[in-house]
Amino acid sequence: MSIDKVRPVQTSVVDEPRESRIRAWSVTLVLVLLNVINWADKAVLGLVAQPLAQELGLTASQIGLVGSGFFLTFAVSGFFAGLLNKWMTLRGLMVLLSLAWAATMLPMVVVASFSVLMVARLALGMAEGPSSALVHTAVYSWHPPQKRGLPGAWIASGASLAKIAVAPALAVVVATWGWRAAFVTLAAVGAAWCGLWLVAWSEGPYIDRRPSRTAAPEKETEPQPTVRWTRIFRTPSFLGGAVAMFSVYALVSTVLTWLPSYFEVGLGYSRLQAGTMFGFPSIVGMVAMIVSTSLSDRLLDRGASSRLLRGVLPGTGLLICGLAMVALPFIGTPALAVGVVSVGYGIGAIVIPLFNAAISQICPPRQLAGTLGVFLALMSLGGLVAPYLTGVIVDAASSPAEGYASAFQVFGVTAVVASLIALLTVNPERDARRVLG
Repeated sequence: MSIDKVRPVQTSVVDEPRESRIRAWSVTLVLVLLNVINWADKAVLGLVAQPLAQELGLTASQIGLVGSGFFLTFAVSGFFAGLLNKWMTLRGLMVLLSLAWAATMLPMVVVASFSVLMVARLALGMAEGPSSALVHTAVYSWHPPQKRGLPGAWIASGASLAKIAVAPALAVVVATWGWRAAFVTLAAVGAAWCGLWLVAWSEGPYIDRRPSRTAAPEKETEPQPTVRWTRIFRTPSFLGGAVAMFSVYALVSTVLTWLPSYFEVGLGYSRLQAGTMFGFPSIVGMVAMIVSTSLSDRLLDRGASSRLLRGVLPGTGLLICGLAMVALPFIGTPALAVGVVSVGYGIGAIVIPLFNAAISQICPPRQLAGTLGVFLALMSLGGLVAPYLTGVIVDAASSPAEGYASAFQVFGVTAVVASLIALLTVNPERDARRVLG
């Protein structure tokens, strides 16, 4: 049985496709904006790492420890996305989370110290952990399973947009008014988003968790099926996809925490140049994600294999990414090193929306938030290890340039191994039959 056969589809969605599509993409774009803010909150540490280190006397290992600390609480809280989705509506949850993110930006403005920085980033990780699964759940409620690649790519592109548009602006803010101004700016933007959300949000037809209390009995939807959680989590697609996402997120967290420092200290660019170039990998990633998901959604809608488009395609992208990172220490030209990091990282980014869409295909709609919460929490464990390990490698290296290149190479090898596992295991069609059949 495919997941399309168990989802409730409201008649109005079929009768008014244009209105439904406009509404769906309006809600999607509001959530993309939230994800931009989410990733800007993450990326700000990388942008202020060097001025913070100079003002507070921090080592690379300490900065890396702060980055890893964020991903510790981020991973732990991600497991509770499904539970939170049962306790509260998505409308209230998103407001609560956004205000919490804004609040965590302010302690460092008042009291700047390593301890305060660590506590604030731990709190931010705790507040942001459930958000990715909840954002995807909200977006997927407006898009059928075979068309979730492209909206998922736009959600994942929140990271790219944050680094393409927001990071250069924050770099100017830091260069002009100091690093504290960047934290204040992000706090204000996060609080302002809540008003837009309260106006825009309503739940879509594809993840309708409970029948309407006001609906006539003959119009009520049938109760949605559920399965044992272990039946989902033990599928090869879930396990192989989680391994691949772990390796991707190790690289993502390293880029967030260390890429501007690599460009500045390792390759010799100015601080403003490094902040501006921070967006280069994300430009490639955004283009790659939108092109790959548009193609896969179109072909899936015509009956193509999701094994090929949501398994082999992203697995191959991750393999290319890993090989690019492995080659980095052998590149002596700074501009070429920037290009290799950008292209490799960008192509590897297609894993995120395509594997998220694949996982949404193998679980009942009622269990989507919980499934994605666990899946993305396992992914974020890569961020727990990578930033601190990078700082240790850089401190131990003979030069910053050598240390950063060696760290990227380590994560490249990890990505190559993970890509091979994913290529052998991820098959949403097969596992949807196992789980739902």
